[in-house]
Amino acid sequence: MALSDDDYFIEPLGKHDRAAFCCGVEELDRYLKQQAGQDARKRVAAPFVLVEKSSGSIACYYTLSATSIKLGELPLAISKKLPKYPIVPATLLGRLAVNQNHRQKGLGEMLLMDALYRSLNSEIATTAVIVEAKDDDARSFYEHYNFMRFPDFSHRLFLMMETIAKMFA
Repeated sequence: MALSDDDYFIEPLGKHDRAAFCCGVEELDRYLKQQAGQDARKRVAAPFVLVEKSSGSIACYYTLSATSIKLGELPLAISKKLPKYPIVPATLLGRLAVNQNHRQKGLGEMLLMDALYRSLNSEIATTAVIVEAKDDDARSFYEHYNFMRFPDFSHRLFLMMETIAKMFA
């Protein structure tokens, strides 16, 4: 099946039916079903859902929130180009999950690109997008899109806004 923008749309989490969502990772399923709405209302995270137009079902979701990076955690080649503040602002891509019924359609990439684009176009200053990969497969997914590992954290990765801007130029 060829993926088309006509098949799906992305929007903030609202009154969507979340009960049937199953990505196969209990923690991610439970978050969407039980916590995401509350996090949105309390402005702790901004959940976004990719919805299949034909069924109205949630095919994937991700969350964005504000975070920060200790300057010393970044590779020296990057930190030396930044202002010498002890911490710099960043955007956390906290969760990204694809429903098992919607795998192998390129939806993870579509969601990631949407998250990066929203982060780039935010009116809030941010130096990078950070992810905490849950396992080696997730880490490989992000590394495929040029995310770099923090030197001291094997599953914590980042992508500088400068790089994201070039992606969308």
